Amino acid sequence: METTSKRTGTFDGAWWPRSRDVEDQLSGLITALTARLGPLARVGLDASAWDQTPGHLVILGHMVRIDWSAVSDSTMIVTRGDQDHFLFLVIPPGTASSPARAAMAMAVRDDNDAPAEQIFAATGVTRDDRLGVPPRSPD
Repeated sequence: METTSKRTGTFDGAWWPRSRDVEDQLSGLITALTARLGPLARVGLDASAWDQTPGHLVILGHMVRIDWSAVSDSTMIVTRGDQDHFLFLVIPPGTASSPARAAMAMAVRDDNDAPAEQIFAATGVTRDDRLGVPPRSPD
């Protein structure tokens, strides 16, 4: 998550999980965010992007509720307290390093107001990355 002087951009941060194992991947992120933001109440994720869909995770002895949707919009909402929300761009796990890093950098720019689809198109994150299609091997 990029700390910015103003909250005019669409995204407050970006996250690039390395697999579709939500418990393994989300645990590390929640631990890092809790250290920075304090206890988190819930996380909203797209169910189609993950192999399992648990209702909550217990991280560092604290229960974090997971709200699942089927919106396929490559975003995650993190909630702290009742009304403090942070919106993250979620980079698909199979994305190559260069486009993933470019998408994360674009998402957190102060002047960014592009939605996920536009960020992915501008940075080379492909539809196959978003669908979890493994890259083809050269012939």
